[in-house]
Amino acid sequence: MAYRSEVMVSHEGSFIPVVVRNYSRADFDAMIALQADCFPPPFPEELWWSREQLENHVSLFPEGAICVEHNRRIIGSLTGLLVKFDSNNLDHTWEDMTDGGFIRNHDPVGDTFYIVDICISPEFRKAGLGKWMMQAAYQLAVKLDLTRVLGGGRMPGYGKFSADMTPQQYVQKIVQGTIKDPVITFLLRCGRIPVKLIENYLEDEESHNHALLMEWKNPFKRGN
Repeated sequence: MAYRSEVMVSHEGSFIPVVVRNYSRADFDAMIALQADCFPPPFPEELWWSREQLENHVSLFPEGAICVEHNRRIIGSLTGLLVKFDSNNLDHTWEDMTDGGFIRNHDPVGDTFYIVDICISPEFRKAGLGKWMMQAAYQLAVKLDLTRVLGGGRMPGYGKFSADMTPQQYVQKIVQGTIKDPVITFLLRCGRIPVKLIENYLEDEESHNHALLMEWKNPFKRGN
């Protein structure tokens, strides 16, 4: 069953209606336009979602293809896949876990919703859209009786502090609240719990290729 939730979000001093729903083939042009909006030049176009990747998202795991729409415009997206996650082997790369964003490794009987990507239009980044999409992911995890929602969080603020502290120290200060990171602080506010700092997770100059693996455990998991 497709997901659809109508909510009001705060934007520029007022509240506007948005719809959180699954994206489909009819949304491919809008999804690519969102990527262009979020990652303008000099970010290389070849790293935006391709139609082949989007086709895999909606055909292999349509429930994990989530977007936010306002006035018929897609202004945010969250994409995920199911994996069987080995909690005794935490080290991995984004490329390996997500099949480079193609999710051909999606496992219909996996126990973990792994987040491939979160994307929000710069114009709406203070509207709380990420939290609503994350709620959709949590609700899906409950519906499918998954163990967790998991993903590697970029640390884009680390580059400004890398000369003065290690990645571990940077994460510690974020958790303590003395430093705010655009991604990690957001994920903490969404209820995600730090699991492990991973080196060489993704080629990412701002994060010095690090990511913080963070999870949300399903409190309704049957058998807990």
